[in-house]
Amino acid sequence: MDPNLLYWKSHGQSFYSRLKIWVNLLDPISLLSSDAEIEKARTLLESGEKQNEKDDHAQNLSLSSVHADSGAVLPLVFRPPAYMPISVPLVVGSFLPHVTVSPAVFWQLLLQSYNAGFNYANRNSSSEQGRKTSLVQLLSMAGAVSFATCAGALPQIFISRLRIKSAPIQIILRTILPIPLSAALAFFNVYTVRSEEYANGIQVFDSNGNPVGFSKAAGEKAVMETALSRAALFGATAVVPNLLVLLFQRSRALQRYSRLVAPLRQMSAVFVMGLMIPVSFSLYPQLGMIKRKNLEKELGAGAPDGQLYYHRGL
Repeated sequence: MDPNLLYWKSHGQSFYSRLKIWVNLLDPISLLSSDAEIEKARTLLESGEKQNEKDDHAQNLSLSSVHADSGAVLPLVFRPPAYMPISVPLVVGSFLPHVTVSPAVFWQLLLQSYNAGFNYANRNSSSEQGRKTSLVQLLSMAGAVSFATCAGALPQIFISRLRIKSAPIQIILRTILPIPLSAALAFFNVYTVRSEEYANGIQVFDSNGNPVGFSKAAGEKAVMETALSRAALFGATAVVPNLLVLLFQRSRALQRYSRLVAPLRQMSAVFVMGLMIPVSFSLYPQLGMIKRKNLEKELGAGAPDGQLYYHRGL
């Protein structure tokens, strides 16, 4: 089993422990480390030497920069510490009350494209080792991004194309609809981009870290958990800013401060997403467990203690 997964097995089985780990791993300063430093840290972990406080940096560098299936260094922009600095401006841009359709589509395209790239780079790739990205995978990603971009811009499309002037309907389209829409599109992005995992299966391990085989049931569970965690992230990020804007619009006492609506929406989106990213990453274990009764019959014999482990991805 990969050293990253062994660490999650021993340290990341409770939500609180995972949350503490992710708060440390999401430090953007780790992005300044070179590939050579990351590979050196990885070599240190693989050597099995006993770690001291000085080597904690090597552990964090490996967890935040190295893919647990391939052992390869992740692309800089798709490492977990880069997710907040890159995605937050894109989310803020997508939440702006655009006047026309073009900027709404533009910001949605950037957001959905980056999310698709992040989801793909941090997927479980155990069944793909030694194979290049297939044309089907590329088309699936392109289709997911295209659909999510158009769906994400629907509120502005409705307002512009139907020339909606009614204030209550505009409130529904600009403030209420984006909440379930953001959560649904985040779920859809993960579930579509990582479809290979539940189609081909992912590698599962016994309690000693030995590979047992490939399980489609584990692949579906891994993708579902990640999709739900991402839906929670974007759903919560959409709730607070939009409800605050709705409060301003409906309160006569606050309407005199209408100029504060835009900065309030942006700052609250940044604040909530900054809090929710480590929370959403921690909702489910990186090294998940699946019970024998939920596994394929041929894999049941490899689970003497009644369960197997799998890499969930991110």
